[in-house]
Amino acid sequence: MTETTAPPTPLTEPDGAVPAATFAEPDGTDPAATFSELYGGEPDGVWAAPGRVNLIGEYTDFNDGFVMPLALPHTAVAAVSRRDDGVLRLYSSDVPGGVVSLRVDELAPHSGHGWAAYPAGVLWALREAGHPVTGADIALTSTVPTGAGLSSSAALEVVTALALNDLFHLGLTGPELAVVGRRAENDFVGVPCGIMDQMASACCVEGHALHLDTRDLSLRQVPFDLAAQGLTLLVVDTRVKHALGDGAYAERRAGCEEGARLLGIPMLRDLPYAGLDAALATFADAGADESVIRYVRHVVGDNRRVEQVIALLDAGDVRAAGPVLNEGHRSLRDDLRVSCPELDLVVEAANEAGALGARMTGGGFGGSAVVLVEAAAAGTVAKAVSEAFAAAGHTAPGIFDAIPSAGARRLR
Repeated sequence: MTETTAPPTPLTEPDGAVPAATFAEPDGTDPAATFSELYGGEPDGVWAAPGRVNLIGEYTDFNDGFVMPLALPHTAVAAVSRRDDGVLRLYSSDVPGGVVSLRVDELAPHSGHGWAAYPAGVLWALREAGHPVTGADIALTSTVPTGAGLSSSAALEVVTALALNDLFHLGLTGPELAVVGRRAENDFVGVPCGIMDQMASACCVEGHALHLDTRDLSLRQVPFDLAAQGLTLLVVDTRVKHALGDGAYAERRAGCEEGARLLGIPMLRDLPYAGLDAALATFADAGADESVIRYVRHVVGDNRRVEQVIALLDAGDVRAAGPVLNEGHRSLRDDLRVSCPELDLVVEAANEAGALGARMTGGGFGGSAVVLVEAAAAGTVAKAVSEAFAAAGHTAPGIFDAIPSAGARRLR
């Protein structure tokens, strides 16, 4: 989604073992030093915001539904200083090119700027909300893999929002910063995403998954200590890049909105699972497009799957969540139709090798899958997936542990 790039994600070792370094290590770039070289002087501070992986609940957030993401150790890091002269200067060590210099009073939606549109959109959204943000110098670097469905753009938005919040003493909460990030992406960049990615980046807590109601932004931090139960959650980056701005995401959002309109309800969140069969019959009788029927079935089903996983975690029966993940993948593949051969291969190969369950995560059309597996079998499953990719002639996937990590914070 952004144009930043990240250091290569560790692959499995030749013997199939997951490497000891289980996430993309920073490449040694110090954004504070880069800031000083670019702009002269020290930054006012350095902030970080993570990418995320979603355990369950896909394409539900823009339907006022339920999601369950967790933050990853991969982060966007920003060294930032306040400016009071109406100038915004942006630099990313991950993108070829120099400093992008913009006038804050000339920022306008859909005006381009490439990767810089994400942080610029945050400043625009803050000003549109009436906050007196007068400019900044920003130097960014990121270890969040792009195009992998791990919310690289949300990390950029949230780290920028948090830094400006601190420097201009705006007093915004984590959920409020997430709303700013979503508006930047929706209205400035033009990607009709929901709120999950920004909320996860802004609000997740280390060692927990985030149970989020996207209607009222109420949240619950759910303990998610897989290691204590002898389990691992692997992320498999297929290396297939997706672009949510290509219209496919927007088409599915429009289909969901059409389904709600036909049912006479505000959002699909308002259709209970018990009423799904009757609603689908109503669509058929009304001659609704078959894609609308499929989309509604997925969204209502995935809201229920989030509730099922929460109940299992609360009961301490995490292993029983595996079949729910499998069911979620089938729905994403067959009803929403946002999977791809590489994602399907991850799920198939992992399950055949003994995984408890697996599904694609994120917007789809490439990106990543999550695999719930016994820790003792993680290396075997990772090796099986890598070998399946090699046999199919695909680029080797990136495989790492999803370690529930901290949300956005100030580093110094």
